[in-house]
Amino acid sequence: MADLIGLIVSKTGMERGVITTIIDLLNEGNTVPFIARYRKEMTKGATDEQLRDFNDIYTYTKNLEARKADVIRLIDEKGLMTDELRKQIMEAETLARVEDLYRPFKEKKNTKATIAKAKWLEPLAKILAKADLTKEEFEAEAEKFIKDTGDAKTSVKDIKEAIQGAKDIVAEDVSDHADLRDDIKTWEDTHAVLETKATKTFEDNGVYRIYKQYSKKLWEMPSYAYLAVTRAEEEKQLSLKLTLSDLKIWESAVGFFVPKQAKSSVSYLEEAIRDGLDRLLLPSLERELRSDKKRRSDEAAIKVFGENLKNLLLTPPIKGMTVLGFDPAFRTWCKLAVVDKTGKFLAKTVIYPTEPQNKVEESWQTLLKLVSDYKIDLIVIGNGTASRESEKVVNDFIKKYKLDVKYMITSESGASVYSASKLAQDEYPDLDVTIRGAISIAHRVQDPLAELTKIDPKAIGVGQYQHDVDQKYLKEKLDEKVEDVVNAVGVDVNTASYTLLQYIAGLSEAVAKNVVTYRDENWSFESKAQLKKVKGLGPKAYEQAIGFLRIKWGKEVLDATGIHPEIHKQVYAFLETELGIKKKALTLPMAVEKYADHQIKEWAQKYDIGYETMIDVIKELQRPGLDPRDELEVPCFKSDILELKDLKIGMDLEGIVRNVTDFGAFVDIGLHSDGLVHKSQMANHYVSNPIEVVSVGQRVKVKVLDIDAEREKVSLTMKDGTDAGTQQVRQAISEEKKRDIGWSKGGKDDDNIPETSMKGNISFS
Repeated sequence: MADLIGLIVSKTGMERGVITTIIDLLNEGNTVPFIARYRKEMTKGATDEQLRDFNDIYTYTKNLEARKADVIRLIDEKGLMTDELRKQIMEAETLARVEDLYRPFKEKKNTKATIAKAKWLEPLAKILAKADLTKEEFEAEAEKFIKDTGDAKTSVKDIKEAIQGAKDIVAEDVSDHADLRDDIKTWEDTHAVLETKATKTFEDNGVYRIYKQYSKKLWEMPSYAYLAVTRAEEEKQLSLKLTLSDLKIWESAVGFFVPKQAKSSVSYLEEAIRDGLDRLLLPSLERELRSDKKRRSDEAAIKVFGENLKNLLLTPPIKGMTVLGFDPAFRTWCKLAVVDKTGKFLAKTVIYPTEPQNKVEESWQTLLKLVSDYKIDLIVIGNGTASRESEKVVNDFIKKYKLDVKYMITSESGASVYSASKLAQDEYPDLDVTIRGAISIAHRVQDPLAELTKIDPKAIGVGQYQHDVDQKYLKEKLDEKVEDVVNAVGVDVNTASYTLLQYIAGLSEAVAKNVVTYRDENWSFESKAQLKKVKGLGPKAYEQAIGFLRIKWGKEVLDATGIHPEIHKQVYAFLETELGIKKKALTLPMAVEKYADHQIKEWAQKYDIGYETMIDVIKELQRPGLDPRDELEVPCFKSDILELKDLKIGMDLEGIVRNVTDFGAFVDIGLHSDGLVHKSQMANHYVSNPIEVVSVGQRVKVKVLDIDAEREKVSLTMKDGTDAGTQQVRQAISEEKKRDIGWSKGGKDDDNIPETSMKGNISFS
């Protein structure tokens, strides 16, 4: 454990004592949200994200140390361990290095080298490796290995076969040499060049057109570009070639294997080295380099996806409005569903305002009746097929009848997944699947977090290449983001679905379902202590979950807050002794003053609560069940419609960020397709990572930089003082940037193309 902690110290820079504490907390079965929220003093305030990063490093380091021990044991069992090899294994910092060191000792089946070893040609290979004989002397030595055993597997028929066998053994030694592999890989990590070549089936005007003749150093290649070309490779539209530094590689190999005073037999040795490189080491290394690049690209894409998802889930709910969910469509019909201020379903119908029926007047009359009958405050339109046309119908309707009704656009990504799910069937058993979709659209603005947690995170539509990345790792990281957000917000245990409850720390899907079952059987929970009666919710799970659950208007006042029950007794004592408020007289929220830092520290020590936790307690008393979404910008509503022909170069607009990628952000400015702000146009200073500047759902001011009417693309800038009306600025997005970006028109299922203006969640202007 001491060595493990030392390694983690070197990788994280954290204090040894804090590392030990966090490891102990994790090993005791504590969850990341619980540790971050309720064990702040023990971790020096480590956040959820820091703890998850730490856990990744801890898990990797633990696996690394375990693999080292296993490899040492396996080599020891063969009687081949040396002090130097043991030292190299113990000092290895990556699993790849450990595997390279173990490579020569792995059992191999039916390789050219194993076949040669079966013919007892290993001694000849050792002679060849020394290269201290002339060519003629070496051939004379080879002649001694000719033998006929009556078995082709052990016989050597002539000098040529003997020499070739020796070369095969040396070639495998070259491929297995850990230091040579490390030397070449270290160099090629920054020098290997990836080149693409169009195949016979390449589509010249297709989505991969910008990669038809693409060449870039692998390490410099943007993750989205690498994921795009690998997808094109899988679709057999491109072939990929990794060009390595042949001369440098050869020099490295010669340095390791050719003695300085070599004689003429070195020509055979050099042939063996070249064979070992070309046939064995380099193909293996290419696979490893590409695998590493794929892993890094996956991590980059998943990180961006996770941040987008987090910001989307934190979209502030629109409260106190009766909402009409509008699911648009062509040919068939537009589905409408009315939900009240609490989200309860009230009514449904269909209208036919779009092609080919075009029953606009009739649709207006239906809408007018719904608005009148149910006092609708807000119309929410899904952003899928026919959304642009439906938006015009709604906008014209509101203007024609001069109604005090707002409208907005929201993403319908995943709505069809939800509407056909078992959960949707259980929630609305008597409704058609299409109406369930309209209800989901309405609920997405009333409480985005509650509604979106009903859907597989990768179906929500704010990611890049989510079907191309490691699916297990993607699910793990997205679930972590959802878990962090849900626990940061807190959940009303008497109204939440099991899909939301299952993300609460300590609760599994099965236990979440049991919570709902118990609630349904007993009408509601009146106190947090009552949750101890739920089947499967043991003491540890209860401890982890209970602080993130809320019970409003229950028997216990503090149950409506995020104050953990483990300190309720101290909090009541503090309130009565210091503030003169008895438990029975306590009502929330309290008008708690801003106390001096020294006063809070004194109380924290006196009541054994902890300084950071004491600050949280005071905040909770001021704002019980504090929702971090309340601190964010409230969505605005649409009041007009833009068409591409309405835009002019240099026009100032306001939009909402719909999706953030490695190369920029897609911004809804009221068009059917989002405009692109390349990262070079995000600020007057250099921007390396767009997610550090903008986030999904953020309202931004932009200026029109360029318009491609034919392809329906709009380039935007967020720079201050940009003269977007000049030809010089119109050309600001260079051909190289376009090559790197490769963005297209957007729409549904945009994840299936390599460059996209993928739709986010809510669109306002």
